[in-house]
Order: sequence, then C-alpha cells, then structure tokens
Amino acid sequence: MTKQQRKILIKIIIGAVLFAVGMVVTHLLTLPWWAELLIFLAVYLVPGFSVLEKAVRNIAHGQVFDENFLMTIASIAAFAIGQYPEAVEVILFYQVGELFEKIAVGRSRQAVSDLLDLCPDEATVLRDGKPETVLVDEVEVGEHILVRPGEKIPLDAAVFEGHTTIDTAALTGESMPVSAAEGDAVCSGCVNLSGAVELVVTKPASESTASKIMELVEESASSKAKTEQFITKFARYYTPCVVIAALILAVVPPLIAGQPFSGWIYRALTFLIISCPCALVISVPLGFFGGIGAASKIGVLVKGSNFLEAVAEMTTIVFDKTGTLTKGEFKVTEMKPAGGVSEDKLLEVAALGESYSNHPIAGSIIEAYGKEIERSRVSDAVEIAGHGVQILVDGVMTYVGNEKLMKKQSITYEPCESAGTVVYVGQEQTFLGALVISDTVKQGAAEAIHKMKNVGVKKCVMLTGDREKTAKHVADELKLDEVHAELLPGDKVDEVEKLLSAQKDGERLAFVGDGINDAPVLTRADIGIAMGSLGSDAAIEAADVVLMDDDIRKIASTVLISRKTLRIVKQNIVFALAVKAVVLLLGAIGVANMWEAVFADVGVSVLAILNSMRVMKNH
Repeated sequence: MTKQQRKILIKIIIGAVLFAVGMVVTHLLTLPWWAELLIFLAVYLVPGFSVLEKAVRNIAHGQVFDENFLMTIASIAAFAIGQYPEAVEVILFYQVGELFEKIAVGRSRQAVSDLLDLCPDEATVLRDGKPETVLVDEVEVGEHILVRPGEKIPLDAAVFEGHTTIDTAALTGESMPVSAAEGDAVCSGCVNLSGAVELVVTKPASESTASKIMELVEESASSKAKTEQFITKFARYYTPCVVIAALILAVVPPLIAGQPFSGWIYRALTFLIISCPCALVISVPLGFFGGIGAASKIGVLVKGSNFLEAVAEMTTIVFDKTGTLTKGEFKVTEMKPAGGVSEDKLLEVAALGESYSNHPIAGSIIEAYGKEIERSRVSDAVEIAGHGVQILVDGVMTYVGNEKLMKKQSITYEPCESAGTVVYVGQEQTFLGALVISDTVKQGAAEAIHKMKNVGVKKCVMLTGDREKTAKHVADELKLDEVHAELLPGDKVDEVEKLLSAQKDGERLAFVGDGINDAPVLTRADIGIAMGSLGSDAAIEAADVVLMDDDIRKIASTVLISRKTLRIVKQNIVFALAVKAVVLLLGAIGVANMWEAVFADVGVSVLAILNSMRVMKNH
C-alpha cells in the first residue's frame, strides 16, 4: 500500500474503534446533548477532516458540486438534526469506498525512472591516448570512446577500430545480435557482446537513441487521459439536484401551506442524508475490485478499474513479435543440404566450423549438433567481420557464414529463401548446403489469437523490428490480420497512432510487448499489456495489464472477466439508484425516518457488495 492508502486505512480503523467506544459510552451514560455532540464530533474529525478540507478547497476553486461537498453537507445535516452517529457512519462509509478505489487504481508507474538504466551515466573516453571515465553529458561529438565486451554503448557512435557483435534487443526487441565492423553505426543502449571496440561519437547525449526513447515514454504517458471515475461524473449532476430539491423541500411547502418551518427543515435534512450515495460509493469500486481480483486469480495483474473497463471495450490488439508471439530462442529449424551431402554431414561441418565462436547463431548450431566438439579436428579459425568464419576442419578449408562469404570465396551456392537467418556452409570451392536459424512461435500463440477473435476482437496486428520475410511467415502461421516489419521504437508508436486514429468511439486498442523498447508503445496504447515473467521492469511498470506467466491466451479470459465486471457494476448502479429514488420519495413525504433511511442505504450496500463478489466466481 502507498503512504496515502495507509493513512486512509489508519483513519478508518481509528474512526471505527472510536465510534464503537462513543456508542457504548453514550448508551451507558446519560449525557447532555452538547457532550454527545463533542464526543461524536471528535470521532467524526478523524476520518472526516480530509473530506471537509477537500470540499472547502474545491469550493474555493469553483468546483462546488462534487462527492466531497455532498458528504460534507450530509454529515453536517446529520449533526444539525441531532443524528450524531449517522454523521460518523456516513463519513466512514465514504472513506472505505475511497480506500478500495485508491488501492485498485493507485499503483503509480515508474517507467521513466526504470528507463534510466537503459544507458550508463558514464563513458570511457580516449583522450591523449589514455582512457578516462567521464559523464556522458561531457562527451563531445567526434571524441573517441572505448566499449569493452559486456558493456552498454553509452552514446550513438560509429565503429572506428575493431569489430564485434552487438545485442540490439533493448532498442529493437529482437534477440538476434548483429555484427558491427569499422564504419558501422551503433546505437546507445545496445550491449557490446564480443570484442572491445573504439567508437567515434556521432551524437551528443541529449540526442541519443536512448534519450529519445525516454522522451517518447514521457510524452506517451502524459497524452493518455485516465478514465474519469463514475462517482465524480455522477456527482456533478446528482449533487446539485438533491441540494436544490432539499432547499425547495425546506422552504416552499411551509410558505404555501402556512406551516412551521422547523418540521420541513427537519424533513429536508433527512432528505439530504438519504441522498448520500454510500451504496454507489462502495459498490462501484468494489465491483471493479472484484474484477481485478478475478483477473489476479488467473495470473493477470490489472492496474486499475479504468483499465479493466477499457479491456472490455478492446477491439484491436497489437503484438510485438519476439518474446510475445515467439519464444525469443533461436533454433536450427531447417536444413537444406546440397546434392550428395547428408543433413548429418552438413550439420557436423557447420558445428565444427562455429566451434570457436561465442555468437548466439553458433550456439544454436552447436546445440542442434548435440555432440561433443572434437577440438583436434579444427584449427586456424578466422572470423571475417560481417561475413562469417573461415576455419580448417579435418585439414580442409571450411567457410560458414552468409551470402557475402560465399561470394567472397567464389563458391557457387543455392540461395535459400526461407524465413529466418540463413547460414551457408562450404568447403574449398564446394557448396555443402544451408541451415536456417529462426525463432519459433510460442506454444499457445495460435490458440490465443483464435480465442481473441471469439471474444469479439476485430483486428490482430503484429509490429516487429525483424525482417519482412520472417515477420510475414509468423503472421501467416498465426493468421494475423496485419503485420508491419523492420520497425524501430518510434516507428511502432507511429503505427499505433495510425491504428488509434482509425478507431471509432467506444473502441479500444491494446498493445502487448515485453521489452524496454516497447515502453513508449505500451504507454501510448489505450491498454498496455506486458509480460511479467520475461518482460523488462520498464515494460511492466509502463503497462496497464501484466501477464504474470507470459501466457497470452489469458488476454481473452481477461476480456470476459472485464465484461462480466461491467455488467455487475451496472446492475449495482441501477439497483442502488432505484432504491435510493424510492426512499428519497418516502423521505420527502415524511414516511421514511432517519433510521429507515440508514437501514435502506446499508442494506443496498451489502447487497451490492455480495453482487460484486460474483465476479470472483467461475474463474
């Protein structure tokens, strides 16, 4: 619980205990009216002072008719007509409802502060040939920096000397590392995997790719308006109406009938107390709270009632690819040996050829080979930057790499058009074949898309930084409606903006992602859904809904829970308003007294709470 939530809870507990003590004391002892007033007034101020303060502050700012004003008027009216316990009950009920609402909605996002870890604060600058550690803000464009293996690249730069492998997952969300040689541009936030490199800085820290991502998160978070709570909207119209009705009830009848004002003023104050919307104040947030609890039972964290309501209206869902629809684990998925070469021979030569490399692609080939590498069979390994590996296998010169390597060695090869990363293998001038390394679709991903269509989601879209061919292959396998490939984080935000602008009123768009690079899109979408098990902390904090076990099949279940929640909340609202209208009418004509009104209000609250608990069933 937050500090504010704990304060409200403490006020409620202290207020409830003091109220019980006050009731016992006034029941056992015969006290003068002023003594009872002082006792219950002191009890009232514990939970009620903050409400009085808000009402006065809002009135000073021109916002008169809100729920704080109504609670203040109702409780003061109760004191005025001698119903001191009722005044305390009214404010205690209100504070309980406030606490539930704050617990459900009050989780603040720390996306921006988490993203500060995307880039280091310091860089190793080479000045006069010596490495010097300085703050990134102090590094000038054109200066040379040194980045060792395992370190994050602090600034946007170009490789000046050396070659290495770069993990770009923080920016593109794609797990497949890329090679970087002299002259190649590298982005801040990426991780240097293999060799130490000297870089020349191309952009200042304020304009780096990592800084732009953080700005996107800030802008996206500020542009998303929160759903205004029902009670506040309702109170804008309800409160002025009941206050005006109470004034009319106090003044007009005695003037027309020539009766004493005292009886009608008492009736008007009773009318005001009856009008206190305690049942609504409690049942509406509790209904949503029950829905949030039902979602948590299946391992889905919904960060507030407004997001649960938005999920019920979701018509478009946008997915990141790697780690969301696919496993993010690269495997040898296809072998295409040349004529006269067996698959076993192709895989063996490729595994031996990659045995000295620590590249993830090499790891996937060695894993597929599944046997212990005989180091005595290989020698003279040379890594050719941006091409692949040249190595002696059983005394025969062997080449394992991309198309550029085959062309460089004048090996006639058969181009492979399969989706994924293609590794070609050749010995001397003979082409042995190709291996396809690709990410595999997550188990249950196709079922998840099918379920979403069944619950009424109209459009399923995939955005990815991966190649067009690979992306289309995954989209076809999962039967997605749209796919957009080769995107950077800013491009993903642009695509989401286009989809948002195409939506009709009452339709919502959700984005599902798992990486730091997804944080700007998660905050811009109507509903951001993050992976809790494998996802980054920044993505989880930026999201509105978190799948704690990364099972996207549960999104459809969450849609069903949210719709059931909305139905129950609407039932509570209609029931509470109907009973309130009847009791108000009875109070206006003098049939209902104070305690009958209290009983009706509390009874409606209990029934509404019991109805809200139905959300928790059957999930």
